[in-house]
Amino acid sequence: MRTLTRVIDLRSDTVTEPTDPMRAVMAAAEVGDDVYAEDPTVNALEERVADLFGHQAALFCVTGSLANLLAVRSVVPAGHELLCESQAHVARAELGAHATLFGVTTRNWCHPRGLLDLAQVERLVAPDLGPYFVPTAAVSVENSHNFGGGGVTPLADLQRLRAFADEHGLAVHVDGARLWNASVATGTPMRSYGAVADVMAVSLSKGLGAPVGSLLLGSAQVIADARVWRKRLGGGWRQAGVLAAAGLHALDHHVERLAEDHAHARVLARACGVDPGSVDTNIVVVPCTDAPTVVAQAQAAGVRVGAVGSRVLRLVTHLDVSAAEIRRAADVLAPLFR
Repeated sequence: MRTLTRVIDLRSDTVTEPTDPMRAVMAAAEVGDDVYAEDPTVNALEERVADLFGHQAALFCVTGSLANLLAVRSVVPAGHELLCESQAHVARAELGAHATLFGVTTRNWCHPRGLLDLAQVERLVAPDLGPYFVPTAAVSVENSHNFGGGGVTPLADLQRLRAFADEHGLAVHVDGARLWNASVATGTPMRSYGAVADVMAVSLSKGLGAPVGSLLLGSAQVIADARVWRKRLGGGWRQAGVLAAAGLHALDHHVERLAEDHAHARVLARACGVDPGSVDTNIVVVPCTDAPTVVAQAQAAGVRVGAVGSRVLRLVTHLDVSAAEIRRAADVLAPLFR
């Protein structure tokens, strides 16, 4: 009798399912009404994550896009601009929400791996050039960088950006959806990352494997204001402690294991002809001549990969893919790139 082989899904680390221990703590979570700020598990999660990054407060949001939207709104007034890398999630993958809802425009620097280039930022910044130019209000850095292949901006570069921003009266936003990966990959303390940002967002539903949720971090005043805007945008929720419990479990059990995902990503990189030394975390970006065709061929062989352009593939490792499955995926992918 033929044994069915499980499909290996490398499209994103968002496809993870809650582990059995995570489901158990979710079922047992103490809950309340979070619109009234009365859910004790949500409150515990917000306090813990704020403390991890050295910020005064945090706000639990349903998505990273909402957390980023609230964060950017808090530091960029309508009619002002945010500087970010050209493939940043806030510019490319949040459906124009910052401009549509809050009148925020963006200008971009370019880096092949999505990293911060302070020299380009210094050339772009225009805090006040008179009535004919959009004034720059903030700089956004995505760390690690999704479409840049999981690249990590070094802490020293972020600290130089912080000093430059202070000198020019700018705010710094860090899209830290996968900042946990950056911290594990480099050994950089989370508080050191937190210290460079006025506002930041971190995700629980990617590498950490929780089913839902991201957190916005900032000052107590920023978070109080964001709580109102979250409700105004329809993002208030009630007994969200069942989801916050998953986040607390992930912080206890799924952070250090991210190193396994990073090692797995290097295995896939080697199979696809990408220098494994260029892979910082759990994302591998692979150039090819026809991405949709490769996606279809891999799918037919039981491996799901994602196209992020007509000639670019993205592979993302995560806790739902074992070392044995990574080896099997590598065996499937390698002939497609020879």
